[in-house]
Amino acid sequence: MDKRQFLKTMAFGTGGFCFCNPGNIAAAVLSAPEVGKKWTKEALFYTTTPKGIRCLICPNECDIKEGEAGDCHNRINKNGKLYSIAYGNPCAIHIDPIEKKPLNHFFPGSKAFSIATAGCNLACLNCQNWSISQKSPTETKNYDLMPDKVVESCIENKCESIAYTYSEPITFYEYTHDTSVLARQAGIKNVLVSAGYINKEPLLKFCKVTDAANIDLKSFSDEIYLKLNAGKLQPILDTLITLKKEGVWLEITNLVVPSWTDDLEMIKKMCGWLAKNGFTETPLHFSRFQPLYKLTQLPPTPVNILMAARDIAVKEGLKYVYVGNVPGAGNENTLCPKCSKLLVERRGYSIIQNNLSKGKCNFCQSPVAGVWQN
Repeated sequence: MDKRQFLKTMAFGTGGFCFCNPGNIAAAVLSAPEVGKKWTKEALFYTTTPKGIRCLICPNECDIKEGEAGDCHNRINKNGKLYSIAYGNPCAIHIDPIEKKPLNHFFPGSKAFSIATAGCNLACLNCQNWSISQKSPTETKNYDLMPDKVVESCIENKCESIAYTYSEPITFYEYTHDTSVLARQAGIKNVLVSAGYINKEPLLKFCKVTDAANIDLKSFSDEIYLKLNAGKLQPILDTLITLKKEGVWLEITNLVVPSWTDDLEMIKKMCGWLAKNGFTETPLHFSRFQPLYKLTQLPPTPVNILMAARDIAVKEGLKYVYVGNVPGAGNENTLCPKCSKLLVERRGYSIIQNNLSKGKCNFCQSPVAGVWQN
């Protein structure tokens, strides 16, 4: 079934979602009572305990009492069942270049229909989207956009993929999953932009409908994960291995935060682990920190630290290493790992030239890891 046939056969809802143009997206606003009552769906992956409901979606495994929410702010215990109040009510809707996710080796130059709801299962001090990630859906301005309408809107705006992004798609798991199922039926790709803090069983279910993922590997230290992000390192490493094993195209981002994650010896250990565990062809994006949220007292990451991190990664055997949030100098260009010729030239999020054909270098015909448009 092609995309237009899918549109004709899908049963659309009555929400007032419309587009004036790709840069001006409007949708029907939901009130807080609607978010709390109408737009609920029973959650997946939970069990009951003497302390209440235990959510099993992520390593936090919150024990949630009647009427309360878990750490992610949007999974609540209601009458002895766990519900997602994020289902169908995104607080952010945008059309983005796929390079913004960032994904450099997945359909370069294509557009992603990006959605997010409020909530996150981590609490990063440096969060750039804290105004939605550290809120409940009852506290944000939300829109009426059920899964079928997400797919319809993606098709109408000629986007090749849907990106579940900005906050944490793990916390709006059911919404992400159900939308992904419909997207697959319509021939649309699904992109997960996540911190990767998820238990294995729900991750495996995601893998069946996810085409690509960018995972934030925030540091290579349990102590830093706890103090900076309120999480643990090992679950993220497990997520990376599972995604690779299940055939999901994967790229990794490491935000280099001054005085927190800018230790070059720790970065070397991280890159060594990636190389040892089969990620030499997985793109790694070192991203520049900007003072935000609870770390406004820190300076932006020095560019020389980012370049040093890239050099370390290359020496450890990683073939595709990028530096993000530093304009110019070709930091986001893709080079052939064999002949070193320029393959994909980028300026910001725009593709200037593409010297790939069917996933091979036009100059030496060597294959280049990725998911490329023919």
